[in-house]
Amino acid sequence: MKMVDDRTEEQKERLTAVVIARDSWMSGWGGAQGGASYAGWACRPEDSDEVFDWVVARSEMKEVRIAAGNFRPEDPDCVHCHIYAVDSGHPALAGE
Repeated sequence: MKMVDDRTEEQKERLTAVVIARDSWMSGWGGAQGGASYAGWACRPEDSDEVFDWVVARSEMKEVRIAAGNFRPEDPDCVHCHIYAVDSGHPALAGE
């Protein structure tokens, strides 16, 4: 499985909640050829509800849930996982 985490070491200490989902659009091709692709948005725990709602609103995201910051997919079909950092200014926190 290819695991990509965009957070800096400092962000890994602050952004300890991960809103994770299976990406139905990216699964099965490209970096996730032959399997499932997961995307996660790491945020501060106090922002997790707002980020959760933002991810749920994205039609390609399935099985949305909140996990710990050291998340690794347990799905045996997962071949790709990308964790993005959510800091101030991110659309999930701007109500966009």
